[in-house]
Amino acid sequence: MTAAAAFGTTAATRFSTQVRQRFAVGASAYDQEAHLQRAVAWRLAHHCRHLPLLPGPRADLGAGTGLLSRALLEQWPSGNASPRLQQIDLCPELLTRNALANSRERRGWDLERGLPAAAQSAALLISSFALQWLENPAKQLEGWCHSLMPGGWLALAVPTSGSFPQWRSAAAAAAVPCTALPLPDAEALIAAAERGGLGLRHAQVLRFQRLCLDGHEALGRMRALGAGASRSAPLSAAQLRRLLRHWKQPGLSWEVLLLLGSRPTTGGS
Repeated sequence: MTAAAAFGTTAATRFSTQVRQRFAVGASAYDQEAHLQRAVAWRLAHHCRHLPLLPGPRADLGAGTGLLSRALLEQWPSGNASPRLQQIDLCPELLTRNALANSRERRGWDLERGLPAAAQSAALLISSFALQWLENPAKQLEGWCHSLMPGGWLALAVPTSGSFPQWRSAAAAAAVPCTALPLPDAEALIAAAERGGLGLRHAQVLRFQRLCLDGHEALGRMRALGAGASRSAPLSAAQLRRLLRHWKQPGLSWEVLLLLGSRPTTGGS
């Protein structure tokens, strides 16, 4: 391993630790605060409810408290065998609040390491609001697609780079760094999925706005959710006050990519 690669690995490990710690603190309030995540999970699950699933491993990557897996099971057609999914997450405090994460289906795992062996050659990989926390989301997504079995499916929801214009505008006006998590570009993720051999059935960018009175409320809600980890150094108290004074736009906007596709079977899709 080169020195540069070793540094990158160490930085990714440090950030994974920060992400885990922040979500651990917010775990008890996650389901109460995760309004957008719940709505997006329900919409993504709606696109998955009639998938022709093959036998094989099935996993929810970054499952947390199980919002996406529960939405999928609740919408699965009656009379069809419900898919059982491994609940894979970095944060044990979230998994303890996941009713689907029994001893057989629960796995603590840092997705910076790729997929665990039990999720390789998967018939179904689903993930919502998890990929953005990884060091190189596009590279990881490409790897997830390569890990599918022929005929396997991937369903993904991830916030993308058009999110948080209010935050960026306030930071620019206040002349302070924007400490929002850098989010991946939607088109780059679609291209990565295609490089990974995914045949796309659905690719859609959605936009949402969560009502907040001001920047103080917007940032407070993210912290309460556990989603306050940042790759940037924190603002000083004076910088934060200046940011909040310049946060003139109400609400906080999100851009979210929904992606659904399958790995072609031998000889065709």
